Amino acid sequence: MHDPSRVFENLKLKAGDVFLDLGCGPGEYALHASKLVGVSGLVYALDKSESLIADLKQQAGGEGIENIIAMVADVTKLLPIREGCVDLCLVATVLHIPDVTKTVETLCAEIRRVLKQNGRLAIIECHSKDLSFGPPKHMRLSPEQVKDSMAQGGFIVLTEIDLGYNYLIQFGVI
Repeated sequence: MHDPSRVFENLKLKAGDVFLDLGCGPGEYALHASKLVGVSGLVYALDKSESLIADLKQQAGGEGIENIIAMVADVTKLLPIREGCVDLCLVATVLHIPDVTKTVETLCAEIRRVLKQNGRLAIIECHSKDLSFGPPKHMRLSPEQVKDSMAQGGFIVLTEIDLGYNYLIQFGVI
């Protein structure tokens, strides 16, 4: 749906950063981030699907990538990440999922807990217009809805870009 390079040029990850991919799915973002943060950095990849996490671990191992910690975890619950260690948390096409939408307050609190003092949150969601793929239109969240939810969760908008079918909003902690 969009070029991951464009996403990451906006996220501005650097060597030594700690990146958290919440709801990582097959792990494309985690794999891309692992190269940017390098051996001095770390990538946490969390998803509730055991098979997706197993596949990600296998792919990372096959490519000799050692800086990804992939874990089975439910992002609507407490995160298995220590407090104040994450530079950037990415939530890509996850926020619109009904179970996540219902627990956005908990999610925001957990993200704030694991972020470093100047850490950032990046959210990618599908535009709320009718498209032939992606979540049904009634589940999609407009950028305004995401900004409102995150503001209630203690975040302020830093940047917003249009990715075509999707949008990316970066937030800082208030």
